[in-house]
Amino acid sequence: MADHAPGSGTAGQDGAGEDLIFAPAFSPEALESGRRLFAGSCDFFYAAQQLETLPPPKGTEIAFAGRSNVGKSSLLNALTGRKALARVSNQPGRTRQLNFFQLQAAPVVLVDMPGYGYAEAPKSIKRDWQGLMLDYLRGRPNLRRVLLLLDARVELKNADQTVLELLDQSAVAYQLVLTKADSVKPQALVKKQAEIRALAGDHPAALNDIITTSSQTGLGIDELRANIASFAK
Repeated sequence: MADHAPGSGTAGQDGAGEDLIFAPAFSPEALESGRRLFAGSCDFFYAAQQLETLPPPKGTEIAFAGRSNVGKSSLLNALTGRKALARVSNQPGRTRQLNFFQLQAAPVVLVDMPGYGYAEAPKSIKRDWQGLMLDYLRGRPNLRRVLLLLDARVELKNADQTVLELLDQSAVAYQLVLTKADSVKPQALVKKQAEIRALAGDHPAALNDIITTSSQTGLGIDELRANIASFAK
């Protein structure tokens, strides 16, 4: 399950505060591996709404999960250097299927999971998403990691807590990733990071290390690329 490890990383810049830890420490070689992995093309190749229609397992899959307005599409676009790889919608909850993106530099597939927690989404869609999510997490043999995105600007929601519990029930380790950190003042971000690290410690399938990101400024993007590249070996 989870490979818990002591948190490590680098402090923020521009006077952001010594307590800020944006990501686990990565060697220059690891960062370069991440850069090379995402320097190549990344293309959408499949969408599935049911377990029976999933593509055959191929390569290593890294799944991205999060609430509907957490910035998941923006983060995928920032990682791949593409402006429209994943659609950024003004209508939260629009993504209601598993979308698969193939990285060409290595047999790594990014999986965009349906957003959750959107109050206006039909109840049937919520049930379908939860069922598909659990089936996918429990039954996908080549799924190596789930990245659970949490908005650094807002308090943890009930939907987040529910998904954390569901992830604990699955057979795959997951890592918590803070998004939209550029919109949070340094002191508030330090508090949020401490809260999320403590949260990770309360969940058996969660890694202790968290990664803090901003799709707008590029904060944490190199580290997240290196993290994903570690599964390409």
